[in-house]
Amino acid sequence: MKLIKIIGVLILGTTLVTSCSHKREARRPISHTGGEFMKQSIERNKKLNQNEESIIAAIIKKDTAADYIASTKGYWYAYLAKNETSSDTPDKGEIAYFDYEIKDLKGNLIYSQSELKPQKYVVDKQDILMGLRHGIKLMKKGETVRFLFPSHMAYGYHGDENKVGSNEPLMCTVTLNDIKVDASVKEKTTIE
Repeated sequence: MKLIKIIGVLILGTTLVTSCSHKREARRPISHTGGEFMKQSIERNKKLNQNEESIIAAIIKKDTAADYIASTKGYWYAYLAKNETSSDTPDKGEIAYFDYEIKDLKGNLIYSQSELKPQKYVVDKQDILMGLRHGIKLMKKGETVRFLFPSHMAYGYHGDENKVGSNEPLMCTVTLNDIKVDASVKEKTTIE
């Protein structure tokens, strides 16, 4: 009986030693992707951007009444009404009051000014259309600017889930009515 216990202990000990010394290999993933989806997505986006830029270039060439400027952010804009007397543009935390309308690149109205109502935007503290976020900071009080936004600066892949479709470049005409300092920001800076 003692011999059976000793043999059992030896077998158990041997099993423990061999199982602990055996290194387990990590389980390999079931499928392997070589990044092909990402490569295809990048190529698709490059082609989309090139196509949108060529459409915008044709609009700019055809619109001889406006002098378009290429922004460093990837959109184009032209002043329809320019304020030559002021140099004040909205800064981070200030409130920009503006009106705007949205058209497709063929000039078809998507949203009118009355539909969009006058806007109140706390600069760089609220989420609005990416192109407008950058464009408003270029404007002075009283100016009206036409922006040509490629889809990635507008509503992107998803559209606005209403009237703006997927990957739709837009033409936005914006009038900056006023710029005001946010009173809560002013209070914080005077308290500190």
